[in-house]
Amino acid sequence: MTQKDRPWLFRTYAGHSTAEKSNALYRGNLAKGQTGLSVAFDLPTQTGYDSDHVLARGEVGKVGVPIAHLGDMRTLFRDIPLEQMNTSMTINATAPWLLALYVAVAEEQGADVSKLQGTVQNDLVKEYLSRGTYVLPPQPSIKIIADVAEYCYREIPKWNPMNVCSYHLQEAGATPEQELAFALATATAVLDELRGRVPEEDFPRLVGRISFFVNAGIRFVTEMCKMRAFVDLWDEICRERYGVEDPKFRRFRYGVQVNSLGLTEQQPENNVYRILLEMLAVTLSKSARARAVQLPAWNEALGLPRPWDQQWSLRMQQILAYETDLLEYGDLFDGSPVVAAKVEALKDGARAELKTLDGMGGAVAAIEYMKGRLVDSNAERLSGIERGETTVVGVNKWTEAEPSPLLGEDGGIMTVDPAVEADQIAGLEAWRAARDDDAVRTALNALATAAREGTNIMPASIAAAKAGVTTGEWAGVMRGVHGEYRGPTGVSTSMSNRTEGLDELRERVETISAKLGRRLTFLMGKPGLDGHSNGAEQIAVRARDCGMTIQYEGIRLTPAAIVEAAAAGAHVVGLSILSGSHLPLVADTMERMRAAGLAHIPVIVGGIIPEEDAARLRAMGVARVYTPKDFELNRIMGDIVELADPKEIAAE
Repeated sequence: MTQKDRPWLFRTYAGHSTAEKSNALYRGNLAKGQTGLSVAFDLPTQTGYDSDHVLARGEVGKVGVPIAHLGDMRTLFRDIPLEQMNTSMTINATAPWLLALYVAVAEEQGADVSKLQGTVQNDLVKEYLSRGTYVLPPQPSIKIIADVAEYCYREIPKWNPMNVCSYHLQEAGATPEQELAFALATATAVLDELRGRVPEEDFPRLVGRISFFVNAGIRFVTEMCKMRAFVDLWDEICRERYGVEDPKFRRFRYGVQVNSLGLTEQQPENNVYRILLEMLAVTLSKSARARAVQLPAWNEALGLPRPWDQQWSLRMQQILAYETDLLEYGDLFDGSPVVAAKVEALKDGARAELKTLDGMGGAVAAIEYMKGRLVDSNAERLSGIERGETTVVGVNKWTEAEPSPLLGEDGGIMTVDPAVEADQIAGLEAWRAARDDDAVRTALNALATAAREGTNIMPASIAAAKAGVTTGEWAGVMRGVHGEYRGPTGVSTSMSNRTEGLDELRERVETISAKLGRRLTFLMGKPGLDGHSNGAEQIAVRARDCGMTIQYEGIRLTPAAIVEAAAAGAHVVGLSILSGSHLPLVADTMERMRAAGLAHIPVIVGGIIPEEDAARLRAMGVARVYTPKDFELNRIMGDIVELADPKEIAAE
């Protein structure tokens, strides 16, 4: 009988509302056959704010679980023995803090900390490029990444201290070559920082603990070849750059979430096929097979998946692993000239990009360059869909369809109770009232000293976790020592050479600008903590290419800051919110616009917005609402021009 390979870890990216509800979800998923946990944290936790901070308004529990202190972490993993679990935590800027809380809970459970297994993502470079949950400037961030890696090397040897994350690079529009190069450049930047922190003879073991978290898109042959290219290039870098001789320390270890960017709001049932095909890209090739796979649900483009939706995606993995014969064979593609040629082409393209980055001083020095490249690549991708050169079934071809029976009365998604935020804040206040304030002050002072003096912050962070320090307090110390960073937007001020369908729009912009007496000015604002800036960037780029003056200051703005910017001369205001917090954030912005005497300025809103919410936004006075199905950017530009027309404003 043929000996079957062991399957990869089955994960589902999950967390919502409260630690208690997320704990119930985790225990339910484990009972259904999930073999590892993948924790989603809410945006305040990711960006280092307590639930009662002004920027956390509307964001608590929306895209993940809020973890403000040790008590929340305790509840999150209640009745889940951490010594036996493999836990992935998608956390970056606050990774040292969440790992500290995890270690503290494991110790409370009586676990042998040295036996803990799992991963913290801990990749700040891609945050500057694509995801936006950065806090500190690049150099302190790289140092903190290295602190976690050094601590894990000494104390938790089976823990992956960094998951170099190319996932969000592809979500931001990266080509396969860019995804390869930017991720590998990030890994080398961290390893360069780590050199000298451990004995030279142990450095290969540290190299071997670096893992990767990648994306697999719908072009699954290219994606499979990309993974084989990753394997070869990482082996090459480990040997040639770092002198690692032992093959086990050169192994490219990666987990994957397949592409969410390509999931569609239109005909969402088609997403099931997309997810399956994308999973094949990272499982078919034994030589480049993922060690852990987590799949989105079919309704990710609509909102928060329900437990049943996540179960459906889990069953997809289990059927492939246990019902098919995939794991009974060696690599299916060894010796294929077609695959070999594609892999070599991808490697050549990635090496050329890596050479460019090295010439600029590496990934940290090249953040602005990489950001601009991603914005341009994404613009090309969207233009291809808009022109019909890239077919997306149900979006720009075969758009007529029967109503989906999967949507049901609840619209096919789960919603978070608005009372969650108030309950979380009440719990946070109770936690602060019950803790030892002297112990907290002592712990925060020790943390600040470690940050200022450049010593490893992990021991002080673990001590702070045990003392009752909160997430916002930990991050506040880091901000106080290192300052806070605002990343590049990737949107230059010069117009591109893109002309497809823009000539008429440019003429209309000129006409309206003449009526207005100055250049039509469009303000692009991102209120709240949502760092997914891809849509906002593409709207800003296209508006710029139509000849408008663009005001876009990037992510993480308060409604007050957006209204202040609008008062400086905006003719139309656009708000982009993909975290599900559109109702409270837009309501706050609209109230402030009216109070500032700016009610005459049209406001448009884009995001993952159910129709019921869209109706409520329009009732607030929002002029237009756009969702992922609105892929024709030129139509949106036409709406902006129409809304800015003085005749339209006078008619309102």
